[in-house]
Amino acid sequence: MVGVSAQTQAPATAPRRGELDALRVFVVLGLVFFHSALVFSPDDDFYVKNAETTGAITVLAGFGVVWAMPMLFIVAGLGSRYSIRRRGPARFTRERLVRLGVPLVFATLVLVPLPQWLRLRAADPGYDESYWRFWPRFLTVRLDAADFPFVLEGEHFETGHLWFVVLLLVFSLLLAPVAAPLAARSERVGQTVERRPALLLLPALPLAAINAFLGMEEGFAGWNRWAYLVFFLFGYALADDGRVRAALRRRAVPVGVVGLVLFAGTAPGFVSLDDPFTEWSPFALVTRGVFGAAGWCWVVAILGLLDRPREVRQPSRGMIYLGLAALPLYVLHQPVVVALAYGVVGWSAPIVIEYAVIVAGSLAVILLVYELVVRRTRVTRFLFGMRTAPVARPPS
Repeated sequence: MVGVSAQTQAPATAPRRGELDALRVFVVLGLVFFHSALVFSPDDDFYVKNAETTGAITVLAGFGVVWAMPMLFIVAGLGSRYSIRRRGPARFTRERLVRLGVPLVFATLVLVPLPQWLRLRAADPGYDESYWRFWPRFLTVRLDAADFPFVLEGEHFETGHLWFVVLLLVFSLLLAPVAAPLAARSERVGQTVERRPALLLLPALPLAAINAFLGMEEGFAGWNRWAYLVFFLFGYALADDGRVRAALRRRAVPVGVVGLVLFAGTAPGFVSLDDPFTEWSPFALVTRGVFGAAGWCWVVAILGLLDRPREVRQPSRGMIYLGLAALPLYVLHQPVVVALAYGVVGWSAPIVIEYAVIVAGSLAVILLVYELVVRRTRVTRFLFGMRTAPVARPPS
């Protein structure tokens, strides 16, 4: 566009953001630590609960909830930008239907019922129904569009941790028809941000409004499901714009400080209110709104602090390996964590020991299953959303 330098305009062939790919891997593996911690949280209705809990888990979890899943959606939006540049909207749609839809269906049938069955066994020692008798009851569902896009409902059915895959697939399908005009519009937005960097804070307003008036949802990592659409669209439209990236780098520290102050300001509401996620009192509305604004500030700060000039290098073998494994590891992690927690919570051991065993065991199991099962055959790669042919690795 006229007036835009080569340094600020992101070319169609711009290299991938290696630091964001690394962050995606960090968040996916971090979910093992996060969900293992919920076993010991007094406030969360996790599948399996330890007899001894600690309120420290709630505080520590909040530091992850405010930014981690929003960042996954930003990275996914940026990945969608790369994919649409290469494939076009029609091929992008087909690719997403396969790469996300197939593991969604497969894991819903094979993996997601296990945590629900273990929940019943953990809650009632007298429950002796076999898994194979429970499985068809889990899959007894009806259509209910009121909870869109989670349109299947049932007494025991749930999407579980696959809510992320459901939303990502729906967001991708919504994006495809408007991808071209949105990309064109983003060029003008980039120019405006270059002149007025303070406009980077504007997304905090819709995020605050969505969380405040639609409510926060515990099942979706504390954010309202539609707040994630804002992060996804930002990732698609602006996360790789050179002018926006420059503004993010310049504003990272002060915005990060604001984010910390706002996040601290939510503490009184989350501590004192009976149900801060859904109450309609003015205090609850303000608490949720401030949380949404704080989350945006955290994301801006993280994006700006990670995006530093560096020599362009081929990613390491380890990063390539984990990057390709990210979706399968995400799909595998929660059933494994719940299964291990079910076996550990009966121990008479300190919380720190039980937690360490669940985390270490879960990481070992999901990595071994990925290495020995998922990535070994075309069928298993297809079922877990991977390319059926391995991607060539750069020479060491």
